[in-house]
Amino acid sequence: MQAQYTRLFADEGGISHFADVEVPLSAKYTAPPLEPTQFAPFAAPDSCFWLGVPKGWNGETPHPAPRRQIFITVRGEYQMTAGDGAMRRFPAGSVLVLEDTTGSGHSTKIISSGDLLIFAVGLPPQTAD
Repeated sequence: MQAQYTRLFADEGGISHFADVEVPLSAKYTAPPLEPTQFAPFAAPDSCFWLGVPKGWNGETPHPAPRRQIFITVRGEYQMTAGDGAMRRFPAGSVLVLEDTTGSGHSTKIISSGDLLIFAVGLPPQTAD
């Protein structure tokens, strides 16, 4: 079994790109007396918050993400355009890891008929390896 998510990141030239990421899961998580379920570590959060975006919000001016964060769409749908021109839609149930905190950034457009509700997980700044 695998989990999938989309990553939005900035390259060395400051242009943002999407990447599809697959994470293999293995039978390691247990809640005795139940049988093991599938598990894979993800990212250590430093905060969690709700993000409500009204239908008329205008995020179409390119901008970098204000911080590294994970967006889990709870209600509504939005469309992002990366700096390289690639466009993706994120409906309810989608997971996006935003890491384009530098460079030209991305633009965002609410495309659902109603408001957008996102459960966001803040991530610590990326460290140099």
